[in-house]
Parts: sequence; structure tokens; C-alpha cells
Amino acid sequence: MDNRTHILHRDPSHPLPVAVAGDGPYIIDSTGKRYLDASGGAAVSCLGHSEGRVIAAIKAQLDRIPYAHSSFFTSEPAEELAEFLTARAPGDLGHVYYVSGGSEANETALKLARQYFWEKGETGRRHFIARRQSYHGNTIATLSVGFNPGRRAVYEPILLPVSHIAPCFAYRYAEPGETPEAYGIRAADELEAEILRLGPETVIAFIAETVGGATAGAITAAPGYFRRIREICDRYGILLILDEVMCGMGRTGRLFACEDEGVAPDLLSCAKGLGAGYQPIGACLMSDRIFEAITTGSGAFQHGFTYVGHATACAGALAVQKVIEEDGLLANVRAMGAALDTALRARFGDHPHVGDIRGRGLFRAIELVEDRADKTPFDPARKVYARLKAAALDAGLMVYPGGGTIDGRRGDHVLMAPPYIIDETHVALIVERLAGALDMAIAG
Repeated sequence: MDNRTHILHRDPSHPLPVAVAGDGPYIIDSTGKRYLDASGGAAVSCLGHSEGRVIAAIKAQLDRIPYAHSSFFTSEPAEELAEFLTARAPGDLGHVYYVSGGSEANETALKLARQYFWEKGETGRRHFIARRQSYHGNTIATLSVGFNPGRRAVYEPILLPVSHIAPCFAYRYAEPGETPEAYGIRAADELEAEILRLGPETVIAFIAETVGGATAGAITAAPGYFRRIREICDRYGILLILDEVMCGMGRTGRLFACEDEGVAPDLLSCAKGLGAGYQPIGACLMSDRIFEAITTGSGAFQHGFTYVGHATACAGALAVQKVIEEDGLLANVRAMGAALDTALRARFGDHPHVGDIRGRGLFRAIELVEDRADKTPFDPARKVYARLKAAALDAGLMVYPGGGTIDGRRGDHVLMAPPYIIDETHVALIVERLAGALDMAIAG
């Protein structure tokens, strides 16, 4: 253990290299070693680590005013960013509540959903429905709606009661011979069954990641799944919350991932790619009817954080979004996402320990299995995902391995979410270095 630090790091037994500089999609440590950031950290750094226009915007805002508390003032960048986001958001997501990260964004969505029904006099609504193999954050409420057993274990006795249905995860749960469309409808219909079991008048909302994130790894829904989910929510008068903290803000090739699903939620959370790591920021977008229910009802949202609408964070996020749009980077996400998918399938399509290759845009994952034929996951005691992360880092590659739980056993996967600025040379390097790290992890 490195006793020189006074920080409680994520794994205190594991000394970390010191990051000292960034160069596009690379991070450079104190020894001069360069790491190709193929995961954007935790799917955060969508513009890489040295975008001058964003840095300049942040410096300029610091020269004007860094911060003013939102109970006294608004700010020009906060207002402009809200106008930018709502002008491009699907449906009637016409208003924004700013926070400092993804957990806070989802916490805000849950509270907005509850207060919406409270304003309407439907105070008996108290249940949330979510999905297994999901992740929505690290507050008590967001851990409760999420279903990452490793993160939940210590806090299980103090978590909120939440219903969890199956994810839409065709590789694991589609029946042999079942069409993708039929599977999507079957998976969505679990929501209706759970609503009826609880009583529709008691349910507040259904929350789901539009594309599954860290717990299961870039799971895309079957065709028609989210349209059926939207129909069910509307039929029973419950709200739909889509968590796009990890998959949104361009990660899948659309600014909002739900654009590809043909649906608009009532509440949408975003963070990570919103500010690209240049400043901590997140946001919860809400429908006009939720905004109006609160502002014409009690008049105030019973919620708040110190750094809501932080002027410098909003200035940085606005600059990030302008760079993405002005440079046409969503088109590059789609093009390089297709190139990465092709390269992954060429290298790992017949690999005996790669069971699935999935994702959308520059949000991709491979699922690791001990037996490809029957999809048996590796024994958790082998910690294949941890060894792979270490081997990749040693080779100068950052990927985001982890695992959900499949029938009580850990299912290892490797998530990739590289910056939107990458080119085909970077794609080739990612796949080459990942292949070497995977071989070392499995052999170890």
C-alpha cells in the first residue's frame, strides 16, 4: 500500500499513476507514459483532454464571475445552455434543472416525478419500477433504483423498496428462435405485469438506461421495446424516466440516445458527455407538463444543491456542445462507431471467450465468457475483468471493464467509450491493445 497519499482512493491497496497532461485522446502520466483513453474515463471525456475552445470558455467565465448561488441569481451561460439543450431535445422536454453529476441528475428526476403527482393530488403514488443489471448512481435513492449488486451490498438494509424487472438484453434473455421484435415486446410487457401487481395508482415512474451502461455494458434495446414501454406508461398514467448519463450527449451518434428509439421520455438525465470532464455538471430535462404542474401548483421544487447552475460549469458545457455541433462530431461518432464495430467483430468475432459484441456509435462492449457455446461467465474469483484492466493500462490503453450479475454470478464485460475525435488509426490501436490485454487476462 502507498502510504504517501492522504486520499481515500477507490482501491487504497492499488497505487495509481499521476496524470499530469492531456493530448487529444491521450492522458500522460508523471513518467511521460501515454495512455489512449478508449473509455473516456468513465464515458466522460468525449472531446479528449486538451480542447482549447472549451478551456478558453471556462477561463473567460472565471474572469467574469465563477459562481453565484441560484437562490439569488441566474447566469448567462446557464440560460444559454438550457436554451441549447431544450431546442434540440425530443418531445416536450422544455425545461432543465442543473446539477453536478449523474447521480444528482437521477436523484432529481426521481424527486421531480414524485412531486409532480403530489402537485396533482395523487399522493398515494410511491413506487418506482426499474430494471435488473442497471446502474443509476451512488446516492441512496439511485442505488435503490439501480441494480448493481456489488455497489448495493453494503447499503442493502437502508435502500428504498423498488421493483426490478428484467432488462431488455437479447444475448442473455431472448428465447431460441424468438425474433428481436417479439422479444422486445415480451420484455416490455414485464413492466405492465409489475404495474398491475403493484396497482397503477401507486406507481410513480419507470426508470431505465436508454442504452445500458456500466453494469451490463452497452446493451441496446430490441426493436420496438421502448415504443411499447412508452405505450404502457401512457396507458397507466405513469412517468417514463430515461437515464442518459452515460449513453447520451452524442455517445451513440445522436445528441440524445432515445432519438434512435423513436420515443421521448417525461424526464431525461444527462451528465458525463454534457461537460466532457472539463467541469463537473449534470442536468435533468423535464417535460412542460411537469414544469407547469410545479410552477402553477405549490410554486417551488422541494429540492436543491449548492452548485445548481454553476456558471463556470455551464460555460464549459455550452462550449463542449458547441464544439460537438460546429465540428460535426456526431457524424464522426457514427462513422468511427461503425469502424470500431467492424474491427471488434473481425478480431473477436470467433474468439472462444467473447460471447457478444454490442453497442451503438462510440459506445461499445464485448462480453467475456468462459464457454462461448453455453454463455457461461467466468468464475468471479478469477477477476478476469480486473486483470484485463491492469494489462490494458500497462499496454497504454484505458478501457472500462466490469460486470453485472447473471443468475447470481458476475458477468464480465469490457466497455469502450472513446472520445468523439478519434480516427481509424486510434480504432486500430484500441483493438490491437485490447486483444493483447484480453489474452493476458485470460491466461493469468
